[in-house]
Amino acid sequence: MPQPRTFRIAAIPADGVGAEVVTAGRAVLDALAEVSHGAFAFDWEEFPWGCGHYARTGKMIDDDGLDRLKDFDAIYFGAVGWPTVPDHISLWGLRLKICQSFDQWANVRPVHFLPGVQSPLRKADDTELDWVVVRENSEGEYAGLGGRNLSARGTGGEVAVQSALFTEVGCERIMRFAFDLARTRDRRKVSSVTKSNAQQYGMVLWDDVFQRVAADYPDVETESVLVDAMSAKFVLKPEDLSVVVASNLNADILSDLGSALAGSLGLAASANLNPERRFPSMFEPVHGSAPDIAGQGLANPIGAVGSAALMLDHFGLPDQAARLNKAIRATTAAGILTRDVGGTATTEDVTKALIDHLAD
Repeated sequence: MPQPRTFRIAAIPADGVGAEVVTAGRAVLDALAEVSHGAFAFDWEEFPWGCGHYARTGKMIDDDGLDRLKDFDAIYFGAVGWPTVPDHISLWGLRLKICQSFDQWANVRPVHFLPGVQSPLRKADDTELDWVVVRENSEGEYAGLGGRNLSARGTGGEVAVQSALFTEVGCERIMRFAFDLARTRDRRKVSSVTKSNAQQYGMVLWDDVFQRVAADYPDVETESVLVDAMSAKFVLKPEDLSVVVASNLNADILSDLGSALAGSLGLAASANLNPERRFPSMFEPVHGSAPDIAGQGLANPIGAVGSAALMLDHFGLPDQAARLNKAIRATTAAGILTRDVGGTATTEDVTKALIDHLAD
């Protein structure tokens, strides 16, 4: 008998509902491994980093944290942030520290409309909608370049400069990633999002690189759309979308809009990929730590479980990923929904239903 392939996963629940959805995701993944009849297994190690760790130590992650993470096959992340810690400290101190240090330059955020979940879009009632946002995840508006100065001038005199960084290499690699992804989909189309009418340097470079890269993919339909027009298109003509590629900030905002249109941020999955596999990739739901419901068993675990499906795809297990996504659709179709999507089910209820549907 062949030995099962064991994946070493670093679990970082972090803050708030992150602990609840990571626990749920781990339970579903372990159940999936069980019904695989020994084809694969997971070896988990959990790390206590986050805002609680910051309160105890003054650090969001241990000094040797990145060294400890680098040899894992993947990182399974919950959510970061808590009212007692400024958001820029919690985000830059943990999630962005991991993403940038491990060059997880491709952020993939699918937008799935699930059966049984009511969308605020009337068009979703009778139109098949499904697209994916590909986000440049290493530079752009989140490069972290800039500073605050001149505070000595006194109250009202301080100046802050925040610079966006666009490199030809960074633009090209995320665009080729998007085009390659489009070739795997029924609709071979890439929509590039920009704001080059107002941002005449970085975004014009983005546009120029997109035109050059598109010439290498004559079989893929393309369009370039300003970000404000694309926001409207998400609402008014979403059936025309397949792969949307955008800069760090623009894709972050648009993917949240897409998730809201699908019914809830609690449904949204994401993958932070280092496609070259020099470092582990990280998989996390898009939603935040939700301090208002943390610890009450109300969190929606579907975003975390959908992120686990992206992790299985990354591991070269597309059939198992499809099995997990099928269980998600069966669960929502059966009306087992948490409060954020109009139901009354608890996190535990949804988790149990997902596991039950793995056997279908």
